[in-house]
Amino acid sequence: MSQILWLGPQDSFPNPQLVDDPDPSVPGLIAVSEQIYPGQLLQAYQLGIFPWYSDKQPVLWWSPDPRMVLKPKDFKCSESLRKNIRQYCQDAHSELLVDSDFGAVIRACATSSRKDQDGTWITHEIMDAYTTIHEQGHAHSIALAENGELIGGLYCVAIGGMVFGESMFSRKPNASKMALAALSAWCIQNEVAMIDCQQETTHLRSLGAAPISRAVFLQQLQISLNDFNIQKPWNFDKNILTHWL
Repeated sequence: MSQILWLGPQDSFPNPQLVDDPDPSVPGLIAVSEQIYPGQLLQAYQLGIFPWYSDKQPVLWWSPDPRMVLKPKDFKCSESLRKNIRQYCQDAHSELLVDSDFGAVIRACATSSRKDQDGTWITHEIMDAYTTIHEQGHAHSIALAENGELIGGLYCVAIGGMVFGESMFSRKPNASKMALAALSAWCIQNEVAMIDCQQETTHLRSLGAAPISRAVFLQQLQISLNDFNIQKPWNFDKNILTHWL
């Protein structure tokens, strides 16, 4: 059994296509670093690797097998969610904000309590790193607002033709689901075949996500990176939600 690679500032990630899990007791963990070094986050995503760790831990880098993904056309829009969408679209005091306040969205995700996982993994270092790539045009936020107050949303990463979902928050029932519905509709319009959801949860499965093998995921990732590039900037409003009506 090989050791998990400890990365320095200039080190490259191991290619998940070419290595097995170094330690079967922590499947999917392929590298560790002291911090997130400049440029490291984008390099990781291009290889299908993402950071996930807690405060006072080193940075843990993952490429799980299987990988949870959502094909946008498979998003499950329930009747109750359609009702929420219809009401939201008709409400003159509601709006969908895209890349309007990335910092507010990621902070809301960091402090949101959730059933399937602990929100504390979004550390200050994580917030700083994703804000940096947002400023470079690679990370995006989608938020729902009522009377100027955020009620739900998500942030994600987009490179080439691939969208990587990161985290959601909800302050009203179904608000985060509507944000994901908006992202899914936008992906359908822009011919994005897959949204990476990383880890399997009951909540994501209920919305249409399903696991695929790491090999299939990495193959699709390379196709998306090589053959397609999402249009920039991201610019859409709540009318995109009518796709599901």
